[in-house]
Amino acid sequence: MRRLVLLVLLAPSPLLAQSGDEKKAAIQFLTTLQRPDGGFVPAPADPAASAAVKSSLRATSGAVRAIKYLGGESPNKDKALAFVKSCYQTETGAFADTPGGKADTATTAIGLMAVAELDPGFAVDKSVKYLADNSRTFEERRLAVAGMEAAKQFAPRVKEWLAEIEKTRNPDGTYGKGEGLVRDTGSVVAMILRSGNPVSDDHRKAVIAALQAGQRPDGGFGKADSKTSDAETTYRVMRAFHLMTAKPKDVKRLAEFFARHRNPDGGYGTAPGQPSTVSGTYYAAIISYWLSE
Repeated sequence: MRRLVLLVLLAPSPLLAQSGDEKKAAIQFLTTLQRPDGGFVPAPADPAASAAVKSSLRATSGAVRAIKYLGGESPNKDKALAFVKSCYQTETGAFADTPGGKADTATTAIGLMAVAELDPGFAVDKSVKYLADNSRTFEERRLAVAGMEAAKQFAPRVKEWLAEIEKTRNPDGTYGKGEGLVRDTGSVVAMILRSGNPVSDDHRKAVIAALQAGQRPDGGFGKADSKTSDAETTYRVMRAFHLMTAKPKDVKRLAEFFARHRNPDGGYGTAPGQPSTVSGTYYAAIISYWLSE
């Protein structure tokens, strides 16, 4: 009897993470989105659409990383890598979302995340420089830091970015105001920690308390102008929790929030009732992974 009780206590609760069958179904959903060129499309084809959806770097990066967090192995990795490299622009070090497309800082950061999974030896110097030279807004810099983290190489200019952000910090260590405080705080704190910089113990306690207080009745976290939670904001806040080795106050309710995003095809939408997409499935996969740690 004691052995049985011990096993029950040690077994992960299905309420806190995806079950094995759910993970397999999600991996299967993602693998159906890979195309002959090795890239992935963002979502299943719409039968009513007049033109076929092309593979994209965003979808490929998201799918490859989601499959990893689900415990799977990316299919046709060589082809996926070839597609990612076809989006790389040798002269500048930037990545575009599609081969021959227009590059920007967001797609370059996403490209670095993709090659980190598929080809860790890929030369990243030019890409990191491109991000450092061209990231202007907070959102661009936040993503740039994520790309640099994946590349394991940070540009010196990141310190200047953090110094600018420091001027906007509230006295208790949080960021933003009113209903936007939770999303802003999660976004900024995650950026600081991802860049390898610390948050003081006192500020860490205040940040965790603020984020925990910001969990909404539906279990997730949301934007200032919305009463309902969304997967993308929840991901940002959960990234901050993860980096601080903390969790939301009501983990069960958070898991139930993402369970409502699950569809019969095994994938997840970005909102309950929405069709499955790579991004929705990625958010569910990585957050479930964090909750299971």
